[in-house]
Formats: sequence, structure tokens, C-alpha cells
Amino acid sequence: MNSNTDILENDIQALDSKLMSIILVDRTRTTKDQTHNIIWATDNYVQLGEGYQEWDEITEERVTGENGRVLRPRVDKSKEEQEYRSRNKAEVFTSAWICNCQNNLVDKAWFGTDDSPFNTEVENGWISKTEPIMFPEGKTWKDYVKDTRLEMACGEAPYLVSRYNVITGEDIPINDRVGLLDRKLRIVCENVDDEKDWYEWAKIAYQSIYGFEWQGDNLVLAREALLYTFIDYYRMKFGKEPSKVQNRKIAEIISWNLWQMDGIKGVIPNSCHEAVQEEFDLFGESTKTITKCAGCEKDDITKHNGTYCIIKDWEKGKTVRFIDLIK
Repeated sequence: MNSNTDILENDIQALDSKLMSIILVDRTRTTKDQTHNIIWATDNYVQLGEGYQEWDEITEERVTGENGRVLRPRVDKSKEEQEYRSRNKAEVFTSAWICNCQNNLVDKAWFGTDDSPFNTEVENGWISKTEPIMFPEGKTWKDYVKDTRLEMACGEAPYLVSRYNVITGEDIPINDRVGLLDRKLRIVCENVDDEKDWYEWAKIAYQSIYGFEWQGDNLVLAREALLYTFIDYYRMKFGKEPSKVQNRKIAEIISWNLWQMDGIKGVIPNSCHEAVQEEFDLFGESTKTITKCAGCEKDDITKHNGTYCIIKDWEKGKTVRFIDLIK
């Protein structure tokens, strides 16, 4: 891997042959008997032929081996590709300094302070604070790590992790990262030295952050960035690589917590459909009745006939439909 920006799928396979299959899985549609992967949900790759159409699943062989450079972050895409995706999918990425400002607003509210405990904002940037984070009365570092965060329409997840600036492609040193998960992992690093305990709290940090995205390529890149963020912090804290078992568990959590969804409908993209019912009379003549998706017709998120996305409530150890969390 040449930089933090473009994580190569072949590098992930070389790290562990099982990891890519975990990163690509769609937990909503996968059952005990059959595994499904997330879909491309973009026509940017149709020129590559069979298997790269908009509603095909993303498989390992389509993004590894000789296809190992198919997936590229937005900053590495051509200007034409960027403009096309902005027009057709309203894809707009946010610079790291803006992500930091908005994440700071969340922390200021949580800490009850006027200043961010993590950094000082400057024009189009920030200066990281190096002293350990202090917590307000009645709250502890464990409360912060457990607190739930969600990035909507997450793209490459710049609000969750900031290994690089999604606009410029510039690498961001680990001590200067500003993502919501980065902040949680910094807190874990400051408060836990035992390796086993650190790993348990790192898992809790990952279980507490969520994000959804329409386009499959963005979702894969986001999942990869979160996985490598874990490796970055583990390496910094303990001076060695995490085990395959640890990486796989983190990847599993990521595959649940970052999922593919039409954020307006709460279903897998384009899974709503027309239902066709055919009836025959005594003379064998057929009549077809076409019923459109009630949710789409009435703009009612609770009545779609598409596949509603499920996520995991790690504290309760059960799965829930995302729309059931909306009040």
C-alpha cells in the first residue's frame, strides 16, 4: 500500500485470504444457507463487462487479482467521473477540516464545553491537542467510547475515520486524525494499556459507530478504511500487527455497522418493485394485476415492498430493521 488513500484489495487478500469476503458481504440479504454481497449500485463500471453491471454483486474476483485496481477513491477518479457521480447520485465529499468542525460540534455538546477537547480549529485546518482528554463530572471515558454515532450517506466515511483527506488525497498522521471513530480510539489508547483490554474496548468503539451508503464501491472503500484504521492504532499502541482473528472480528463488526441502503426508503437500493398477480378464468383466459410499491406511491417509509435493511444492536445481541429505529 503506497499511501493511506488507496487501500489495495490485493494487499488485503495478502494480509488474510478471508478478509475481503467479510468486507464485501451484505448482512441484510445473507442467510445461514446463502451469502450475498453488496451490489455495485452505480453504472460507473459497466464498460468492464459481465459482473460489473449496476445491480451485480461485488465479488472478490471482480476487485482482486488482475482487477486489483478497479476500485479507486474519489480523489483518484477522473474529473469527468467525479462530475458524473455528483450529477447522477448527488455525490459530494467533504474536506477534512469541515468534517473536523462538524465533529467538534458533536463533542462540544457531549462534553458541555465551548472548545473541542481534541483540537483547536484554525483557518481550513486544525491543531491537535496532545494532553490527555479530561471528562466532565458524571461522565467517563467509557461513556464516550460507548456513545452511538452515525454518518448518513457516508461515501468513503470521512466523518468516521480520517486516514486521508478525501478532497486532496493527502495522508493525515494518526495523531492528527479527527474522525468520530478516531476520537474514540484515541480515548481507548489514552486509558487502556493492557493489550487484551485494549482490544475489547476497540471492539466496543467499532460497535458504536454506524454509516450507510448507496454506492457499493464507496461502501467497500469505507469499510476498508475502517479496517485499516484499527490496524493503524493497534500498530501504534503495541508496535506490532494485530492477529488474523482480531482483524476478522473487526471486519465483521464493520460489515454490520456500515451497510448499503437507500437512505430515503430504508431498503436495499432499487429493491422496490411492481408485484404482478395473474389469475385465470374458467376458459383459461388470464388477467394480470400489477401492484406498485405502496411506499413509493405514498412516500411512506414503512410501506415499501423492497428489502428493508437490518443492522446489529451489539449491546442487546440482536438484529433490527433500521427503519424501526426511526421515531
